Amino acid sequence: MEQEIQTVRERLAASDEQPLAMVQSFGCQLNMTDGEKLKWLLLSMGYGLTEEPEQADLILLNTCAVREHAEDRVFGHLGQLKPYKQKKPGLIIGLCGCMTAEEPVREKLKASYPYVNLVVGTGALERLPAMLLEILEGKKHSVDATVQSAPSEELSQVRSCSFKASVPIMYGCNNFCTYCIVPYVRGRERSRDPKVIEQQVRELVSQGCKEILLLGQNVNSYGKDLSDGIRFPELLRRLDAIEGEYWIRFMSSHPKDATPELIDVICDSRHVEKHLHLPVQSGSDSILHAMNRCYSVEKYLETVRYARSRVPDFALTTDIIVGFPNETDEEFSATLGLLEQVGYDNVYSFIYSPRSGTKAAQIADHTPAQVKTARMQQLLAQQRETSTRLYRRFLGRTMQVLFEGVSRKGEPWLTGKSTEGVIVEAKGDPSRIGTFADVHIEETKNWAVLGTILD
Repeated sequence: MEQEIQTVRERLAASDEQPLAMVQSFGCQLNMTDGEKLKWLLLSMGYGLTEEPEQADLILLNTCAVREHAEDRVFGHLGQLKPYKQKKPGLIIGLCGCMTAEEPVREKLKASYPYVNLVVGTGALERLPAMLLEILEGKKHSVDATVQSAPSEELSQVRSCSFKASVPIMYGCNNFCTYCIVPYVRGRERSRDPKVIEQQVRELVSQGCKEILLLGQNVNSYGKDLSDGIRFPELLRRLDAIEGEYWIRFMSSHPKDATPELIDVICDSRHVEKHLHLPVQSGSDSILHAMNRCYSVEKYLETVRYARSRVPDFALTTDIIVGFPNETDEEFSATLGLLEQVGYDNVYSFIYSPRSGTKAAQIADHTPAQVKTARMQQLLAQQRETSTRLYRRFLGRTMQVLFEGVSRKGEPWLTGKSTEGVIVEAKGDPSRIGTFADVHIEETKNWAVLGTILD
C-alpha cells in the first residue's frame, strides 16, 4: 500500500494545482469511520479535501445498504454527478461501502452509471491507492468488492471532531436477523486485536479526546473469534483502566449477548457510560422468532431485571420495528406492554420496510400500511408520556455532561449528553463545547432535561 500511495503522490505532484477530493458518507457510525479512513488515504496520496463537487477531481460516495431508500438516495446522487463528469471528463467517481457488496448494484452501475470508475468494497479500503493508480494510468474501471477481510491496521483516520472519536472493535455480524442485510454486505464477525484497540484508545485519551465510541454491528459479541479468551466485558475493563478524563460509549448491542458480567462492568466502571442501548425490536415472542432474534421476551426481561437490581433507575433505551410482516394487533399490543413494563428513557422506532436480499422480504405481508402508521403513532404517543415521566427523576440532581455544540435554540443555549445518555441543555459560553461540566437539573421535557451549569 505504501508504494502505491507514494506513486500516486508523485503523479499528482506533477499537476499545476493540487487536486481535490470529496468523500460523502451515508448511514451508520461505522460508515462514517470508514469515510474518515478514506480521507486519510486521500490526504496521504496528495489530494486536498473539499465538500464542493464542482471543485472535486475525485468524488467517493461511501454508501449504506441497510434500507433500500438509502440505496435510492445514493443512485440519485450518482445521477446528479453525471453533469460534473461531462463538464470535467477527468473527474474520477467512486462507490464505496456496503452497497458495493451487492451484485445487483454492481450490475446496475455497469448498465446505468458507466461513468463510475471505482467500486471499493468494505474490506478493500487499503486497495484504494492501487485501484486509483490504475484509473490514473488510463483504465476506465477498477472493481474490488471484497467484504470479508478487515481493514488494514495501517489505515489512520481524519477525525471530524477533536473531542469525540469512534473506534471500531469488530466488523461483520453472525446473527442473520431476517430483516437485516448487514451480514451479507459486511461479512462475518471479525474482532480486532485487543492490544491494538487499547493502544488506540490510549492515544486518543492522551490527545484530549473526551468521548470514545466503540463500534461494531454487535459489540458485545466481541472476542468470540479470538483465541485469547478476551470478551467484551474484559475489553471494557482494560479500557476503563486507562487514566484520564473521558467516557466510553458503545453501539450496537444484541440482547442475547448482554450478560450480567457486562452490566456489572457498566455499573462498576469509572469511564463506561451508565446507560445501555438494548434493541428489543418487538415485545412478542412470535415476532422475535420470525425475526430470528434468538431470545425470548422473558430472557430479555431477565437482563433488565438484573440491571435494575444493580441500579434501580438504570438508564435503558431500545429500538422497535413496527409492522413486521403480518404483525397482529395482539403482537403489537405486547410490544406496547413491554415498553410500559421496562420503562425506557428513549425509543428509536421504525416502520418495517422490506429489504431485498433478506428472508423477511420474501414474506407476503397482509398488514395495510395505514395500520402500521396508526400503530407507530400510538407507540410514539405512549413513549412521549413515558419519557416525560421518567425524566422527572433527574429533577434536582446534578448530572455530568459533555457539551457537544450549540442547541437548536441558538446561543447561549448549549446541548450535550450525560453519562446516562440523556440530552441535557443549559446556558453557557460556546468555549465549553468539548468539555465536561456539572449541570443542576431544573426542568424536564419528553426529549431532554434542562438545567444550570455549576462552576
